[in-house]
Amino acid sequence: MRRGIIKTILTVVLLLSAWCASTQYNKDYFIYMGRQLMMEDNYRDAIRTLNVLLRFDKDAYDAYFLRGIAKYNLDDLLGADADFSVAISKNPVFTNAYTYRAITRSRLGNYDDALNDFHEAINLRPDLPSPYFSRGVTRLLNKQYKEAIEDFNMFVRHEKKVAEVYINRGVCYLGLKDTLRAYEEFETAIRTNREDPNGYNRRGVLFMQQNRFDDAEKDFNTAIKNDSNYLLSYFNRALVYSNTNRPMQALSDFDKVVKLDSTSSLAYFNRAIVRTQIGDYNKALEDYNRVAIYSPNVLLYYNRASLYARIGDLDKAIDDYTKAIGLYPDFANAYLNRSRLRMMIGDMKGAQKDHQTANEKIAEYKSRLNDSTATPSIYADTTHKFDKLLSFDANASGSKFEQIADNATATDVGMKLIPLFKFTLTQRDSATMARSNIYHVQRMEDFRQKVGNEQMFISCYPSSIAADSLVAIDRNLAQRMLREENNWVLLFERGVTQSLIKQYTNAVNTLSSAIMVNPTNPFLYLNRSTTRADMIDFISSIDNTYQRISIDSDPANRLRNSGVRQYSYDEAIADIDMAIKLFPDFAYSYYNRANLLAISGQLPDAYDDYTRAIELNPNFGEAYYNRGLVQIFMRDTHKGCLDLSKAGELGIEEAYETLKHYTIDK
Repeated sequence: MRRGIIKTILTVVLLLSAWCASTQYNKDYFIYMGRQLMMEDNYRDAIRTLNVLLRFDKDAYDAYFLRGIAKYNLDDLLGADADFSVAISKNPVFTNAYTYRAITRSRLGNYDDALNDFHEAINLRPDLPSPYFSRGVTRLLNKQYKEAIEDFNMFVRHEKKVAEVYINRGVCYLGLKDTLRAYEEFETAIRTNREDPNGYNRRGVLFMQQNRFDDAEKDFNTAIKNDSNYLLSYFNRALVYSNTNRPMQALSDFDKVVKLDSTSSLAYFNRAIVRTQIGDYNKALEDYNRVAIYSPNVLLYYNRASLYARIGDLDKAIDDYTKAIGLYPDFANAYLNRSRLRMMIGDMKGAQKDHQTANEKIAEYKSRLNDSTATPSIYADTTHKFDKLLSFDANASGSKFEQIADNATATDVGMKLIPLFKFTLTQRDSATMARSNIYHVQRMEDFRQKVGNEQMFISCYPSSIAADSLVAIDRNLAQRMLREENNWVLLFERGVTQSLIKQYTNAVNTLSSAIMVNPTNPFLYLNRSTTRADMIDFISSIDNTYQRISIDSDPANRLRNSGVRQYSYDEAIADIDMAIKLFPDFAYSYYNRANLLAISGQLPDAYDDYTRAIELNPNFGEAYYNRGLVQIFMRDTHKGCLDLSKAGELGIEEAYETLKHYTIDK
């Protein structure tokens, strides 16, 4: 039923012009639907629904507010911030908008602006308890522990039965080194809500830090009993098991964590250590390799190097020690271990150099220990153990695991561009229409009418027509061409079908014949360009519907081929250049050229073309998405995320998944 309503709403989007002629729309209905969809956690459809309202009423501040909440829940924090800001600009006394923008800015690590927003919200409504709680959390994150406690105290004056406030106040006392008061707060939290696993988990962590493992285990057991999917307590109980020499039980709990969160780098890292301890080297290596995917960091490379050395793969071990040194040049242990391995493979000169460097680093470290103003590198100290299990809040030799992971290299990151637009044969359903943000250009529509094929559309998505049907269509066109040899329309249609069935060489030749007959038609050049690009992608074994670009030291290598051959998109770009010359106001041509420039490593030029495409079609979601990726690769993550946010707003679902990787969540 709900999906039917959404389809109706999306149909309305396609009939905007008709609606604009009438002012009779029900604002309350769209607001109601937006709220209902968010209550069902259907945030993407909520955004689409609210977009319809905002196209008619740009002053609907409550719609911006709701859309901001939806974006926030999709981890589009920059987009949420922008929508809350618009809501505030249109209603300067909108208390909730200030509060939610403050929460958003807090997650972005922008604590000063967040605190200013909380100040505004509290001034507007000093009687509301929630802004005090949220401001307390922000102050806690900003390590303003005393001020945070004051805010939590204000909240407790209004609300005494919220366990979370006591937990947060306890964490503040831990920050102030007052363990006794922290314990009392966690006790209060448990008494307030005996069904909340968080209170037991927090007290359990405190017990574990005091080596009271039996008490800690009891608390973690209770937390898990209250919530069988409570990841933190499975993780912490695994640490208890490991510290009390129960590795198999520890592994079982880490397995549960990974099942609940398949991207938990810390769980894979710790499980790898335990597996190494019990001699399951192959499984340990699998875990380290997963950490390399999600959070490559110095500890990963160091520990994996040790494992490679243990199983006799010295070359890979040396390579990983080199990566660890690359991230932390003061890592004496890594130099010492690499020295030993280089000696084993006969590289005496390299071994001697590493041993000398390690001694220099150690000497420097020892000299700094007597200098109170210096911050010695933790990795120079050879007395540190780097194969200990890490907790969520424990220091890994002075740095949290997440902070260490931030030092991951970005040289091997691959991203996917939404592919080229081309005329293709497909069935156009309502979902495709809604996603494509239909771009109407009269010259393009005239061309489609000239072709006269109801299944001919311009799209960047795969054809929905079955392969055997495409082959049959191609055969029929071949028969017709015997009777009408120089018919450019038939030649064009045949070129399209040949491309779809991956007869790329034939398709290029057929489209070239069409161009000879009709050399001033820009759409013929457009499709020949995409066909040439598709042929290159096919040959280079990029076998998915997206093209890839990567952050790479050499822009010429952004096509990430596994082989030696490098492929040139010059001919495809030349065709697009001609299409633009013949039709300079066609957004899809600039978008396509931008894609080809991006995967060729010409990112600034690609950015310019995406920008031109957006100027011609302000609702070009795919262009916003790809431009966002290009900006991220050009190291402007903030602007890139803004573009991804806009893409998500325009219906590009991939945007929200990508934003999760680049949104800063402190």
